[in-house]
Amino acid sequence: MLFVKEEVQPATTQESSDDWVFEDEIDVTLSKEEGIVHRNRDPQLCHHGPHGKCLHCSPLEPYDEEYLKTLNPPVKHMAFHAYIKKLRSGASRGKFASLEDISCRIKPGCTEHPPWPKGICTKCQPSAITLQRQPYRHVDNIMFENSVIVDRFLNYWRKTGYQRFGILYGSYEKHDNVPLGIRATVSVIYEPPQESTRDTIEFKDDPNAEVVDRVAADLGLRKVGCIFTDLIADETKNGTVKHLRHIGTHFLSAQETIIAADFQTQNPNICKLSSNSKFGSKFVTVVVSGNEENHIHFDGWQVSNQCMALVRDDCLVPTLDDSSLGYVKESSSSQYVPDVFYKVIDTYKNEVTKVARPMPIEFFLIEVPAAFPLSPNFTFPEKKHPFFIENREALGQKQDMNTFMKYIEKFPASEITTALMDFHLLVFLATTEMLPLKERVAELCKALKNKNEDAFHHFTKSEEWATVMQIIAAHASFSPTQESGAKFSHSPTNSTGSVELMDTDQSEEPSWTCSHCTFINRSSGDSCEMCGLPKQS
Repeated sequence: MLFVKEEVQPATTQESSDDWVFEDEIDVTLSKEEGIVHRNRDPQLCHHGPHGKCLHCSPLEPYDEEYLKTLNPPVKHMAFHAYIKKLRSGASRGKFASLEDISCRIKPGCTEHPPWPKGICTKCQPSAITLQRQPYRHVDNIMFENSVIVDRFLNYWRKTGYQRFGILYGSYEKHDNVPLGIRATVSVIYEPPQESTRDTIEFKDDPNAEVVDRVAADLGLRKVGCIFTDLIADETKNGTVKHLRHIGTHFLSAQETIIAADFQTQNPNICKLSSNSKFGSKFVTVVVSGNEENHIHFDGWQVSNQCMALVRDDCLVPTLDDSSLGYVKESSSSQYVPDVFYKVIDTYKNEVTKVARPMPIEFFLIEVPAAFPLSPNFTFPEKKHPFFIENREALGQKQDMNTFMKYIEKFPASEITTALMDFHLLVFLATTEMLPLKERVAELCKALKNKNEDAFHHFTKSEEWATVMQIIAAHASFSPTQESGAKFSHSPTNSTGSVELMDTDQSEEPSWTCSHCTFINRSSGDSCEMCGLPKQS
């Protein structure tokens, strides 16, 4: 997959001067747990009484490598909090344990010599880096709440044959299958502006990125990762896709690895053991491609902290001739790049150190299993006709006033909360200039999240919502496809602020639709009753 990186929109977060010192709730919870793995008495190997303990039944530490290998499936990387427990083990009890991000830049402020490239010394020179496979991972599992989430995402590829990219919003929870593990639970996929072909995805600047993050936060969600497709239909088999990513090619290309590292850098993990309170990232990357059976498969990945440092300091680039190889830049007059090495075993089984020009990108990759639950969950209720996903004009699915009104009309008054509990709809309401709800969306999201009937009733009694209901009622009453019988009344809301239905006849006054705000005017005046702008013939 070739990514065209026109301008990757950073993951913006609203931080005050004190917010960055607080760890995530899941980290606070796990830091208080011991994570000890208790084992039962083995009737064959244990020869002591029921109250005794021996080598075969004594509790294990959460970072015990032999125990992690016995899990199903085997765990290659210990959980991050298990790694912290390991640092704090021993005689010192972690008194001197600290986590520091790698820096590939010259330390500023050295006055003993002219600035680079005229001079450098051991005080300001960054240390050489020997690449090592990271023994831990910040996220141990990726769980999609239900298959509907990804089915809607994959429908873009199914209908166009073009690849697709999305941002995963959800939450971090405890993962019980791994000691002190963390699970990233995905509730929805947001699709930012992009242009794609069968082989490429080009990112576009997203003017709504901050608004989307705020809507997600008001719903109790956060940005947990990204997802992209790399699918090619298998012409020789019906309903299958080609197996493109395997040990003979690559799991993540160098360019994809660099983009993943860029996203992880923009979404750092808050950690109190680091001097700058940031260490690594919980941001995950999910690749949708074909597996050995030529079926669509989901693979989750993270990249190591070493990779994040090299990408953050602009030291790592992809190679032109092999997508599985990366290349560490050489020092120039404008940038000093530290030496980067990696070790391999040669044909004579000797360990050989090589310069990372080029280097296998697999040194950076950390696999994170991605799966679906046996019992699906729905943060956003499943609907037969859900609201259109954003930025899908290529499919003829445009989010506008007409789409919004047709969507709302499909729900009776008793199901208005179900209709509004749609992430893509809430983002539309928070970004559109055609409806007066931008300042009310936060209130609506919090009411829906907490299932607070009083707060929702307060929202439906607002003047802004009454205006929206009036527009919808007018649209339903004068829709060309509307049949006689039950229709929305001219009085748009009842005592609860919901739309009422009533029997009306078709003897209505002549109407015209305002070209500025799409309001349907019942009078024959020369200006719109809603926005006051002149009528255009």
